This record gives sequence, structure tokens and C-alpha cells, in this order.
Amino acid sequence: MRNPSSSVTNGKKIRIISQVLTTAIKLWLKTQLSQVSQLEVEISASDRQILSGNIPSVSIFAADAIYQGIHVTHIQLVAENIQINIGSVLKGQPLRLLEIVPVVAELTVAQEDLNDSLSSELLSTTLNDLLVKLLPEQCQKSKPISWQKITLDNQRLIITGLLEVETKPMLLEMCVGLELLNGQELQLTEIKIEHNQEILLESNSGYNFYLGSDVDIQEVTVVPSQLVCRGRINVNP
Repeated sequence: MRNPSSSVTNGKKIRIISQVLTTAIKLWLKTQLSQVSQLEVEISASDRQILSGNIPSVSIFAADAIYQGIHVTHIQLVAENIQINIGSVLKGQPLRLLEIVPVVAELTVAQEDLNDSLSSELLSTTLNDLLVKLLPEQCQKSKPISWQKITLDNQRLIITGLLEVETKPMLLEMCVGLELLNGQELQLTEIKIEHNQEILLESNSGYNFYLGSDVDIQEVTVVPSQLVCRGRINVNP
């Protein structure tokens, strides 16, 4: 006859293991983020799977997170087929991925958070490289542009910045359409750059951004005050 107290003890052990693993995942995520105000983790795995270090699915929700200077309003992740160093985790060591993890993600960035990201090296460098490509002559004579504001419209971005040309500040307004070419490429279309209502550049030819082979984007939507992105990404160990 099975001892009921043994079942209760085993159940408690598994719950403790699940709690330890949840805490370890949260700690690992926080090492990837410089800030997060809300972080929820839900593990979907059997007792045997947890003890073997093979986790079929983990759901993660984060709010007001900052990654490499990029402010994210909300992000929902579902990671599948996760292999981790469970033995080390149970000994109190940091969680480590043993294999590539495919993740389904839905990311929302409010206009305010996107503007807070303008000071990040990642976003400012991307915008600077784009401007150099579009206005090479003006940029050769100037210091790096100081980006001021991004306004989100229906599938369009309006970006303003100060360009110092020969010690004279020049306020630019760049308006671009945003389209998803395929899972790895975004295209800027209907590009217009103005200074004091003078058109410096107007082009319908696309400018492409390659996002990398670990990315498979299904949707990018720009609406007033909000950008939404859905897709898959591989997280490497």
C-alpha cells in the first residue's frame, strides 16, 4: 500500500524544485535586462521533465523592461524545448541554456518608451547610419545628429533631429513608411526628409534592414502612439 505521506512529501519536493527553477529563470532574465517593473514566469512541465532539465514550455510576461537601452512597454514570450543545467540550478548556481531555444514573442512599444530609447546606442546608431546613407553629403560636413523625437502614425514614423552643419544647427524631419518584406527584412518606403519645409530628399525606393537569421517576424504594426511586433526568435546559449 502506498504511503500517503510519501506522496505529499514528493509533491512538496517537486513544488520546491519548480519554485527554485522559476526563481532561477527570473534571475537569469534580470541579468539580461537593466530594468523591469513586472516579471511573471509560468513553467509547463511534468515532474520528470523538471528533474531531467528538459522543459517543454515556459511563458514569460514582462512590463516596462529595458534591454540594451531599448524601452519595451510589454513583452509576452513563450519558449519551447528548453534544455538547462538543472543539477547546477538546484545547487544554487546560475541557470544556463544548453541548446538554442525557439521563442514566440509579442512585443509592444508605446511612443513614449520609443522616445526614451533615442539615447540608446543601438537605436541612435541605426538612425545615424540610415541618415548617412540617405544624405551622405550633408552628413560628411556635420557632427552626429542629435535625435529629438519619434512620432508613430499608421505604418509611418516621423523622426526629428538636430544636425550641426558648419556649426549651424539644422532641424530635420524624416518621414518613412515601414513594411515587412519577409521574416528577416524590414523595408523603409516613401522616404521624405525636410528642413524648414524644404524637401532635401523624397524617394519611393526602399531601404532594407536585415534583422538576422535567428529572427522570423510575422507582423509589424505601427499605429498612432504604439508599435507592435510579433514573431519568433532563437535565443542562443
